[in-house]
Amino acid sequence: MPPTAKTDTLVVANVLRPGKAIVVNGPIRGPGQPIFQVLMKCNKMVSDSPKNRQNVKASILQGLAAAWPICLGYIPIGLAFGVLAQKAGLNPVEIMLMSILVFAGSAQFIAVSMLSAGAGAAAIIVTTFAVNLRHFLMSSSLAVFLGDTTRKKLSLFAYGVTDESFAVNHARFSQKTWGPDPALVVNHTANVAWVASTLIGGYSGKFFPEGAFGIDYALTAMFICLLIFQLKGRIYVITAIISGLAAAVLSLSIPGSSYIVLASIFAATTVLGIRKWIQ
Repeated sequence: MPPTAKTDTLVVANVLRPGKAIVVNGPIRGPGQPIFQVLMKCNKMVSDSPKNRQNVKASILQGLAAAWPICLGYIPIGLAFGVLAQKAGLNPVEIMLMSILVFAGSAQFIAVSMLSAGAGAAAIIVTTFAVNLRHFLMSSSLAVFLGDTTRKKLSLFAYGVTDESFAVNHARFSQKTWGPDPALVVNHTANVAWVASTLIGGYSGKFFPEGAFGIDYALTAMFICLLIFQLKGRIYVITAIISGLAAAVLSLSIPGSSYIVLASIFAATTVLGIRKWIQ
C-alpha cells in the first residue's frame, strides 16, 4: 500500500529531526513532486514551529546571561590590545581582522609584542601556536558534551573556544544544565565583544601614551582573575603553585613561551600521580 500523506510526513520529519516528528492536516506531497522538495517543506515546518522558536529564544537568553561577565572582562582588555596594536603599527582594519581570524587574546598580545620587537612571521606563528596548544586540552574536555552535535555547529563552536568561554561552558556542562546552543551563543557573544572592543581600541590608540593606565598589564590581570576563579579546592591550589614554580624555573632555560605549556603538563601530571598514590 503506498504511504498516506500523514505517514509520509511522519517518516520525513523523523529523518530530519529524530524524535520530533510532526503531523500536518492535508497532503504534503503533490503528484510527481520531488522528494527533496518534501524534505525542504518538512524541515521548514519543524524550524518554524512555535516550540522550536521558543527553544531558540531560550537558548539565546541563557547564552547571553552566561556571556555578559566575559564581555565585561573583554571590553577593557580588548581596548588595551587595540591601543597596543596601534602603537605597534597596525591600523584599525588590520586589528579587527586579527581579532576575527585569530580570536585568542594571549596569542594576539604576544604577536603584537613580537611585531614591535621586529620578529619575523615564522617566529610569531610558531610561538603563538605553542601558546595556543592548550586549546587542544580545552576542546577535548568539551568534546564529551558535544557528541550529537552536527559538524557545522561543531566548527562554529570550535572557532569560539577561549579560556573564558571554556570556563563558563564547561562548568555548566558539568552541572548537566547546559546544551550546545546556549554554549554557542556564549562563544560568539564573547567574540563580538572582543572584536568590537579591539577595533575601538585601535581607533582610540592615538589618544593614549604608551603604557598609560597600566594597559600593558591588562592580559596578566585577566589571567590572574581566571586562576582565582578556578581555585575551588586544595588540589587546585597545589596544582597552581607547582605550575607557577615549574614555569619560573623552566623560563630560565627554555626560550619563548613553550615553558608555560610544559609547566602546566608537569603540574597536572604530578598532582594526578600524587592523588593516585594517596588513594
